[in-house]
Amino acid sequence: MKMILLGPPGVGKGTLADNLAKKYSIPKISTGDMLREAVKQGTELGKKAKEIMDKGALVENYLVLEIIQERLKKEDCKNGFILDGFPRTIVQAKALDNMTKTDVVINLLAGDEIIVERVSSRRVCAKCQAGFNILTLKPKQEDICDKCSGKLIQRDDDKPETVKKRLDVYRNETKPLIDYYEEKEIVKNINAEQSIEEVFKDTVDALSK
Repeated sequence: MKMILLGPPGVGKGTLADNLAKKYSIPKISTGDMLREAVKQGTELGKKAKEIMDKGALVENYLVLEIIQERLKKEDCKNGFILDGFPRTIVQAKALDNMTKTDVVINLLAGDEIIVERVSSRRVCAKCQAGFNILTLKPKQEDICDKCSGKLIQRDDDKPETVKKRLDVYRNETKPLIDYYEEKEIVKNINAEQSIEEVFKDTVDALSK
C-alpha cells in the first residue's frame, strides 16, 4: 500500500504514520525527520534546509525530491510506504507520480486554534532528540528529558508565530493538493480533532473500504 498523509502542520500526521507503519509493516517516510537529521549532522543539504525551515517556509523542491527519490529506491519500500510531509505542492505531486503510483491519500482535518496549541506545546530533548508535549506527554521533571536528563527545548519551527506562518504557507501552496488527488478519487477525509486512538481507528476503517 502506497499511502500519503496530508494535513496542516501539527495535525498529527507523524503519530498516525507511526501507528499505520506498525499495523501494515511498511516504512514511514518523513521528509521533516530526514531534513532535521541533515540539519543536525550539518550537511550541505542540512545547512540550506535550516535557513529555510527557521523562517517557517517550505524547503525547495529540488532538495526534497532528491532525498525522496533516493529513499523510495530502498528495499523496505517494495511492499509500500507511508509518506508524511510529502508532497506539499502540485509540482512535488506530479514528480512523485513519475516515481511511483499512489494508492490512497489520507487527509487529516483540524482547526487552526487546535493546531497552534498542539504544536507550540511540543518540546524536544537537545541531547537525544526524544519528543515530549507539555499538554499530552509531559516529562516527569519540568524541562528535563525522561530518557537522558538532557534539557528540553522548543524548536524554532514549533513556536506559535512560526506555526501560524506555516499554516498560511499550507493554505496557499499545499491545500490545492486535495483537489489534485480528489480528481483521482483516492482521498479519504479523517477528523483529526479526535483522540489519537479514534483517528487511528477511523483511518484503518477508511482504508478497509
